[in-house]
Amino acid sequence: MKYSVTFAERSVYIRGANALALLAVMRNTSERSTQSVLRVRITRTLTLAMAFFVSASVWAQAPASDSPAIEAKARELLSKLTLEQKILLIGGVNDMFTNAAPSINLPRFKMSDASVGVRTWGPTTAYAGGAALAATWDRDFARRLGESLGKDARARSVHFLLGPGVNIARSPICGRNFEYLSEDPYLNSALVVPYIEGVQSQGVIATVKHYAANNQEYSRHDTDSIVDERTLREIYLPAFEAAVTRGHVDAVMNSYNLLNGVHATQNEFLNLKVLKGEWGFQGILMSDWDATYDGVAAANNGLDLEMPSPRFMSAKTLLPAVKDGRVKESTIDDKVLRLLRTELRYGFTDRPQFDPSDSTFSEADRPVALQGARESLTLLKNENGILPLDAARIKTIAVIGPDAWPAVPGGGGSSEATPFAAVSIVTGIAELAGPGVRVLYARGLPEMNDVFFNTRWDGPVRMETYSNKDFSGTAETTTQNTVADWQPNMWWMPDDKNKRSVRYTATYTAGKEGKYLLLVVVSDGDGLKLTVDGKQMPIPPHAEGLAPLSYTLDATAGQTFHVVAEYLPRVSGVHLSLGLANEADLISEEAKNYAKTADVAVVAVGYNPGTESEGIDRTFTLPWGQDALIEAVAQANPHTIVTLTAGGGVDTRRWLDKAPALLHTFYPGQEGGTAVAEVLFGKHNPEGKLPISFDRAWEENPSYPYYYPIPGADTKLHVPESDRPAVDLTIGHVKYEDKLMVGYRYWTTTGKHPLFPFGYGLSYTTFSFSNLKAPATASSGSEVTVSFDVTNTGKCDGAEVAQLYASDPSAKVQRPERELKGFEKVRLAAGETKHISLTLDARAFSYWSESAHKWTIDPGKFVILVGDSSENTPLRGEVTLQ
Repeated sequence: MKYSVTFAERSVYIRGANALALLAVMRNTSERSTQSVLRVRITRTLTLAMAFFVSASVWAQAPASDSPAIEAKARELLSKLTLEQKILLIGGVNDMFTNAAPSINLPRFKMSDASVGVRTWGPTTAYAGGAALAATWDRDFARRLGESLGKDARARSVHFLLGPGVNIARSPICGRNFEYLSEDPYLNSALVVPYIEGVQSQGVIATVKHYAANNQEYSRHDTDSIVDERTLREIYLPAFEAAVTRGHVDAVMNSYNLLNGVHATQNEFLNLKVLKGEWGFQGILMSDWDATYDGVAAANNGLDLEMPSPRFMSAKTLLPAVKDGRVKESTIDDKVLRLLRTELRYGFTDRPQFDPSDSTFSEADRPVALQGARESLTLLKNENGILPLDAARIKTIAVIGPDAWPAVPGGGGSSEATPFAAVSIVTGIAELAGPGVRVLYARGLPEMNDVFFNTRWDGPVRMETYSNKDFSGTAETTTQNTVADWQPNMWWMPDDKNKRSVRYTATYTAGKEGKYLLLVVVSDGDGLKLTVDGKQMPIPPHAEGLAPLSYTLDATAGQTFHVVAEYLPRVSGVHLSLGLANEADLISEEAKNYAKTADVAVVAVGYNPGTESEGIDRTFTLPWGQDALIEAVAQANPHTIVTLTAGGGVDTRRWLDKAPALLHTFYPGQEGGTAVAEVLFGKHNPEGKLPISFDRAWEENPSYPYYYPIPGADTKLHVPESDRPAVDLTIGHVKYEDKLMVGYRYWTTTGKHPLFPFGYGLSYTTFSFSNLKAPATASSGSEVTVSFDVTNTGKCDGAEVAQLYASDPSAKVQRPERELKGFEKVRLAAGETKHISLTLDARAFSYWSESAHKWTIDPGKFVILVGDSSENTPLRGEVTLQ
């Protein structure tokens, strides 16, 4: 979701709790105009002020349950609205608000993007959310995170938090994986429920998104996810189901994509059959921003609120549709009642949403942010016990890399929270190490634009501009010395009405033997074809945007490269940059010297909001130059530790065998630098576990053959609008032929192995599992309790995640070899043992039967596997369901 306008609002910061201050809050935040309403507000404010002296918790008001009184009040308000007024309420306004209804004294209500922080309304606390939250495997932390987000929202008068995101990390290149949770529906479900409960306990509506099968960012508006029902039910829907049926989430957001030929916002199967039918969802189903394409179809198929404005579900569309019977007025009434009931249950009309017991700059939230960072850091390699570092033996430490400073708390797009203060890796290390240790920092690589401006082509670059899209006819020819015209953030620029295509032709001569980096970037929605010596460079399909792409070219001294870039601009002007440079020359001498000088080197690499973001899919290879940087530092210093900032796995093949330690930080939030330093120096024992399978290569991922649309199968979708020209969308069809074989399900079923398995993470101590107990038999559909012991067999305290997988070898249908069905995070002192009991319900043994259209258990033998990752399950037991 994106927004283009920032709206300034008056805000009041209150430290004390007295009636006059609270009355001032009411006067500033009230959007009612009548004197009678103001008197009611004053009375309620004074009442709340007196209650505040007893307990500040009065402000953290959890929603009430549905009741006859709330239903009666909602219907009373509905009866006072005209049809035009009702239709106005089911569309947003001013980008981040619901519409007001002055005739019933209903104000507008405020929304905010949220994933790692309440980001829409200025700086905030940035937490370890999304993939980092999943790496904690900690339900208690998920609840605490939700509570903190709810408090941050109340401090900003926000009623709706637009999160959490629970889409499955089907592929490592999805640019939004860092916002979501994991590759596993059980883990997502287990964490989303307490997260939602935490947010809503503070009197703020959580919004689970993006419903459903939104597992890519390229062409997200125009891609049809073709998914069979069993795969949907077992992989892509369970987290949404848990959010609704167990977390009681009060808002759901539809995704941009089509599902099985129908856009999600007008998808009868998703919205009416499953969400509102089977799951009994009583809350508000809203669109993602500009994700609606047909007002009548959306109205009839479950969409309650079109955001950010009523572009399709407008009076111009729906009034005639109601009049001629294409839409029933009762359908509109149902949507308005859902809005009214929900707002009444939260007391939005009876209290201010601003909570004076919370701070916008919240010192109380910093420990929560630090806890998430600490728990999510995942140690993947620790050769010869290089970690933890011995501070007493280290005199100099080099901290090198583009992610070392400034801090990178989160990825890009609508989840990008700007913290008041964030701790970078270099800052965290320096502060923990203290004045007795020299800390040397270097970025190690130039800024991207420096590569473009400093490329020395063999003479001027030829630029041919054609007045068409196919490079035909006579071109206008010019020359320039560099190709450095890229501009970021072109999402909202209107398309250029003039048809143009531009061809760049250049040559480059290698001055010495070695590897050369070819770097190219275009702005959002531009088309590109790139060839070197007549060979076409692979460019992933894209629509909204494309991350900078780099290619490694091997060259001998004097070798000449002939480079041609054929460019199709989307907006006015040209927005392409192209550069070529020797990789070794990109690494700063400062970085290499620091690495040689230091006792230990930390290389902080990975992505940032510009390279891993909403609206673009990211590369599986690290951003340009970083592989070479790691190699150079590791060559200069054998004690090299790599920290990785990413939403999932990356290509490590060039350097992993050269670096003795690898620490995955995901996106750790504002306190990430502190947590990294604590782990490196042993002040905190690493406890993160991978929420994804870490592939060696993108080509090895099970989704790889099925990720992009079926070639030649595109179709057209005609989208008429009442007040603007119709649009014909080109729909690409992505067939999920990987089916159930997502992540570890594929690896364990095929017997192959990823680089690092799902659930994997190292510790500075060791653990053992023993004493598995499970009943030999049980009735089909009954609960089954499994117990076992976990012992800390090492010399320091630590945390372990005990993971339980179930296998169904006697099933009548093909099932994954194992599936996660239970886990518990345990903290153990050195030598301590804890007895763990996990209860498996009927769903743990079930699969979705497409013939019976229901969850089904085939009686017979089930295998219970317990361990610390999807591939290390030393305990094994059997249960026969009868």
